[in-house]
Amino acid sequence: MSKRTKGKKIRHAKAFCQNRRVPGWVIIKTMRKVVSHPKRRHWRRSNIE
Repeated sequence: MSKRTKGKKIRHAKAFCQNRRVPGWVIIKTMRKVVSHPKRRHWRRSNIE
């Protein structure tokens, strides 16, 4: 893992930041119509790159 190029590290960092759940206030505001994040990614099931 430490032998990654800089570009790959940046892409991994971006994917890590994007991989967050929907905020609680959004769920409340939309009356539970928005509960899942369309871009949510599991680290083992799907691959970056």
